[in-house]
Amino acid sequence: MGSTVCQAVADDPALELVAAVDPFHAGLELSRVAGVAGVDLAVSSDADSFIGAEVQVAVDFTEASAARGNLMWLADHGIHAVVGTTGFDDADVARFESAFEKSNCVIAPNFAIGAVLMMRLAALAAPYFETAEIIELHHDGKVDAPSGTATLTAERMAERMAEAKRTWGADPTKTVVYEEVILGTTGQTLTIRHDTIDRTSFMPGVLLAVKSIADHPGVTVGLDQLLGL
Repeated sequence: MGSTVCQAVADDPALELVAAVDPFHAGLELSRVAGVAGVDLAVSSDADSFIGAEVQVAVDFTEASAARGNLMWLADHGIHAVVGTTGFDDADVARFESAFEKSNCVIAPNFAIGAVLMMRLAALAAPYFETAEIIELHHDGKVDAPSGTATLTAERMAERMAEAKRTWGADPTKTVVYEEVILGTTGQTLTIRHDTIDRTSFMPGVLLAVKSIADHPGVTVGLDQLLGL
């Protein structure tokens, strides 16, 4: 994912790729290790390189144990953070909210615009159906289950149910469910599904977050908040 993000940033005329961090490939040319075209940049071993490069926004697609430290470092140094890493709990988010005072942070379990719309449509439909199931399929390297996308989908649906003063038989935020949402009520079902077939599907959302993060103070969870959904 990191190489895809680097290429997307490098290809955008409104942005400039000035640093890349990967301790496993430190010192190597980004074009060589990640196949990023049109960039003459060496990979750094740690985030300290961001200071000299005058980085304004950093994008983190790592894993939760590493990202926790990365985000606290970025907050301490006043650098905006766009985060695609998942696996954070409520305590993590609370800690980030306390830390990001000099800069902002956007945490999005899914940067695909279609997935965000799927979540929104599922939330809109939730109050009108009695049962719901979320089904997701991922590659075998997926770390967290259920995914951040499924969890946030369930949370958004539960919020709408609470607003409508309705409840399901089970708390959807605690149901082990899967990126197809199936809702059912008397004599009918509604299925909302989103398929991601390539990592480039996430890049429009990542670039949107990079460009707009300065206008969203503190910590924002979910790309839908940036889209005004």
